Amino acid sequence: MSSSSASGSGLRQGRLGAAQLALFTVAASAPLTVLGGAVTTMYAVSGNVGAALAYPLLAVVLGVFMVGYAAMSRFVGSPGAFHTYVANGLGRAGGVAGSFVALLAYNAVQISLYGLFGAVVADFSAARLGVDQPWWVWSLVALAVVGTLGVRRVDLNAVLLATLLVLECLVILVFDLVAFGSPAEGSVTQAGLDPDNLFAAGFGGVLVLAVVSFTGIESGPLYSDEVYDPRRTVAWAGYLALAFTGGCYALSAWGLTVVTGPAQTPAATATAGPRAVFDVLAEYAHRTVADLGYVLFAASALAALLFFHNGVARHLFGLGRERLLPAYLRRTGIRTGAPVAGSLTQSVLALGVVLGFVLADRDPVFHLFTWLSGVAAVGLVLLMLLTSAAVVGFFRGRPEPGVNLWQRRVAPGMATVLLLGVLVVLVVDVDSLVAPDDPSYLAWLLPGLVAVTALFGLGWGLVLRALRPAVYAAVGGGPAQVAPGEGAEPSLSR
Repeated sequence: MSSSSASGSGLRQGRLGAAQLALFTVAASAPLTVLGGAVTTMYAVSGNVGAALAYPLLAVVLGVFMVGYAAMSRFVGSPGAFHTYVANGLGRAGGVAGSFVALLAYNAVQISLYGLFGAVVADFSAARLGVDQPWWVWSLVALAVVGTLGVRRVDLNAVLLATLLVLECLVILVFDLVAFGSPAEGSVTQAGLDPDNLFAAGFGGVLVLAVVSFTGIESGPLYSDEVYDPRRTVAWAGYLALAFTGGCYALSAWGLTVVTGPAQTPAATATAGPRAVFDVLAEYAHRTVADLGYVLFAASALAALLFFHNGVARHLFGLGRERLLPAYLRRTGIRTGAPVAGSLTQSVLALGVVLGFVLADRDPVFHLFTWLSGVAAVGLVLLMLLTSAAVVGFFRGRPEPGVNLWQRRVAPGMATVLLLGVLVVLVVDVDSLVAPDDPSYLAWLLPGLVAVTALFGLGWGLVLRALRPAVYAAVGGGPAQVAPGEGAEPSLSR
């Protein structure tokens, strides 16, 4: 969420190449959390055995999106913050709407992870440590840790993230080797990559969790001041990160169908949840490898929780500073300079949502994680769709040097159309996330939250334009009317 320099990683201007930048963006997506959480849940809730193919397809769509996104990042005041692009390309009222949608989407991602973290730690602690506590106890412990670190302005540095990423990838590599080396049907089946299986029932649920899996890939522009050549490095780092994560997730998701058997994968994941991955490691590798996987899963999920918490807190601070939300959100710590008001607000919101799911006796993975992932996916795709359209609007009539026709019009135009198609599928088929015994209104409530938030933000932007023109003029990095020394809003990206 913050640049590495801001988090004490020691990066220097002009010292970061495409491979290194790709490393940071891949670390932000927490690959083991994706495999153990998103992939297993994807099969369980959708029943779609062709889900693995969604990852390379979505990686291509995001790669096309990245072209215009990276090109415009050199000309906006807060690269990486989607609403800044929207404000500069589609108008400030749209930027206000985008900022509110981003607030909803990233809050949803962050809070959903508490359910996943609590479920996995509760399972591991009961089975291996003899400590049997309900999932929400561990979720509240994580919330307390994240909230405390948030008000103290603690960020994980790049060395720790890189170490965590390497260990995660080693565990995933072991999983892939044992999965393809122990096919349930005697030979490696291609059913997991069959397009006929993907474009079938449950396709919308697959896309929801695939979109959430890629969250963090958009963080490359945050490092534009620290790379060798911003015009090329940011884009190439994004392509490398997409190629790696798309291939890694697809291979592992396919491997899960191979080792369990395609026809049995939905039932196996529905029964075991995230444990399905670790059971494979324990059975075909070694119990120690499975235990290491559990620990790394918990560590990466906790890191992701802290990243998103800090990003949301800074976003709330930025909206308070720009006077789009109440001014109390501008309050920072006297000694740490941390966005204390924003941090506490996010913690209270997360606590309320987690307790609400506890009191309603809802499942931490198939309800808390899955439903909020649905909200986040719709919001994130809408933001990327608006950003792609904003790139076209921004460069219209602006012959910026070094930006060719492909970057300014063709790629962002294609991305707009492709992302619109993804958004339509998400909204139309979001009911694949809802079990038959769940309330039917969730099918319209989940995307409806995003629509209402966007419309409210748009309306609030129009009110600001009419009644508070100085505040309105500062949206998206305009001529800000804020206190001296206050800059643009920090990014929401991991």
